[in-house]
Amino acid sequence: MVSNDTSAWHAELAWVGGERMERDVLIEARNGRIVAVTPNSAPTADAQRLPGLTMPGLVNTHSHVFHRAIRGHSQSGVADFWAWRDLMYAVAARLNPETLYRLARATYAEMALSGITSVGEFHYLHHDDGGQRYTDPNELSHAVIQAAVDAGIRITLLDTCYLQGDVTGRPLAGVQRRFDDGSFQGWAERVDALRPSSPLARVGSAIHSVRAVPQPALRPMAEFAAVRDLPLHVHLSEQPAENQACMAYYNCTPTELLADAGVWSPRATAVHATHLTEADIAVLGESRTSISMCCTTERDLADGVGPAIRLRAAGSPLCVGSDAHMAIDLWEEGRAIELNERLVSGIRGHLSAPAIAAALTHSGAASIGWDAGRIQSGALADLVTVALDTPRTAGARSGDALAHVLFAATAADIHTVIVDGREIVRDGCHAGLPEIGRELEDAVAGALGRDRDPA
Repeated sequence: MVSNDTSAWHAELAWVGGERMERDVLIEARNGRIVAVTPNSAPTADAQRLPGLTMPGLVNTHSHVFHRAIRGHSQSGVADFWAWRDLMYAVAARLNPETLYRLARATYAEMALSGITSVGEFHYLHHDDGGQRYTDPNELSHAVIQAAVDAGIRITLLDTCYLQGDVTGRPLAGVQRRFDDGSFQGWAERVDALRPSSPLARVGSAIHSVRAVPQPALRPMAEFAAVRDLPLHVHLSEQPAENQACMAYYNCTPTELLADAGVWSPRATAVHATHLTEADIAVLGESRTSISMCCTTERDLADGVGPAIRLRAAGSPLCVGSDAHMAIDLWEEGRAIELNERLVSGIRGHLSAPAIAAALTHSGAASIGWDAGRIQSGALADLVTVALDTPRTAGARSGDALAHVLFAATAADIHTVIVDGREIVRDGCHAGLPEIGRELEDAVAGALGRDRDPA
């Protein structure tokens, strides 16, 4: 799937980084990498026109792809995160390699339609429905990777260690046995055997949480990631109950426990980071740990508003994820960081439009280990163009087009998506999966164990 020829695009408007917005930008690529960026250029005969605003492809740093099956099913009679988790576990119990592949392929195609060109898949569904390893211990990982490749987007499979039921070491039971490798060594052995064959895929690592991974395994996991130069992600302080349990058992916050194990570094990403102390914020910022904000999930689950602005000021790069896929729209995830902070602070203007754009693009790419997210020579040729003539974006050409798009556009406004120099979305339609709505309908019904409603 790697592009082996030269491609060129002529962008009406392009955000090429920093504060700059350029007009009439000629972007040239060879073998899937950008080789030249020339603003104020006339279109060449072979250049594809990109009317609208072109940006680097968006990067979704935190996805649980199978959660897509319960979108809309958790809005009635699900009182809190823990009740929602029981619903999610019911789906996890039913999936097999075929149904997971179908659901993941359709969901990743939905991501492509929204402008996402790379995804970090926080993957912990490892074994069969009895908790036993498949003949190929990474069969479910391969299914997810293949789904992303077939949908045309890059994937970092953040293989997740999940060994216990709570901080006290309660054994995993029921569907959670599908997540369990038995030990850090069992997890590491399986991950070392996972070798994606596609250039669109790479492997990363993840600590599910301080609830799910015992303290003696934390430092070995950090060392495992460092030696192999892997991204290392971790759910952090998503709910107050997690902090309370950690404090009661370890006499410290989750951030402090992970810091003592050497987890935090520029290679690491803390997901959510909602309930932090000022000392926690300082530790994360000083270590240059990235922060993946997942605002649509955090507000859906009533988790709270995390201190993203203070984390950024302390030194942590911000990026975004769609997490449980209540919606797949990174434009909303990005602006929600700023808008949520306005609600809790009563002050506007914490993040500029270029700062939000950076979180959606190159900061996210760095978090999951791809040399992407920039329109500059040498970067991977991943691009997204937003139409500027939709009901939401009309008027952008008369003002600050970048700010207009970031605060008003939605996934429905995407015109063109290019990954590795190849066009995967044109005129808002996916090149390989033209009927994504039907694909999703069938895949969700299969994941839920139901026949699709013929209506």
